[in-house]
Amino acid sequence: MNQRDIGKQAVVEFIGPFALVFAGVGAIIATRGENLVAIALAHGLAIGLMITAVGHISGGHFNPAVTIAMLATGRIEAARAGVYVVAQILGATAAAGVLTAVYPDLGDLGRNVAGINNGVPAISPGIGVFSATLLEVVLTFFLVFVIFGVAVDPRTPKVIAGLAIGLTITMDIFAGGVLSGAVMNPARALGPAIVQQDFTNAWVWIVGPVIGGLIAAFLYQTVLLSGVREEPVADRVAASGAPAPVVAKAPAAAPKRRTSRR
Repeated sequence: MNQRDIGKQAVVEFIGPFALVFAGVGAIIATRGENLVAIALAHGLAIGLMITAVGHISGGHFNPAVTIAMLATGRIEAARAGVYVVAQILGATAAAGVLTAVYPDLGDLGRNVAGINNGVPAISPGIGVFSATLLEVVLTFFLVFVIFGVAVDPRTPKVIAGLAIGLTITMDIFAGGVLSGAVMNPARALGPAIVQQDFTNAWVWIVGPVIGGLIAAFLYQTVLLSGVREEPVADRVAASGAPAPVVAKAPAAAPKRRTSRR
């Protein structure tokens, strides 16, 4: 594991979840949790823009469920995956802490207020814990399935990755945001929970996303990528988080000038 490279990648994997929580939870607080469109777009835009900006440096995981899926399918080594997960949780926690400083007197927006609580996810009274976990499995399946489709599959133009992944997050929040929070990301759940010291049903947003991500990863890997030749540099870069080696090209030789003799 290249120490210089892993340092840069850890910084990126910190910033991505920081942006997700700061923008997403910030939208929850600003709208009192009542504008699902704004909340869904804030989460989706944050990840989509971060992937577009710095995904080429780390692979743009920004989510322990994604990193675990990549590890399980052999697309990132264990040591790098561990660094990624730690950086992701720290980034989400730092953003939740900054939000408490931005809103020092949260009042009815603050601790233990259902639907807000500084972004700590909660299960809707209309569904049970099992249903919420199953919903997180399905929603994260869609997310990781799209990630494999646009960022791993060599047949797909990588330029659309940020847009497609961001829109998947937005779609999922539209579908499940009022029920389970549509978290899809253990770091997104744990960061605010650590700051608020509220770990009620926290396992739902760890187990659900990890299971959904693993199902999607193995399905895409074993079925849809079966027989597809993957390019070892460009495509493994997107999945493993390792930067592509730069191959220097020798400058083209200047054409010889022909001289005529008289």
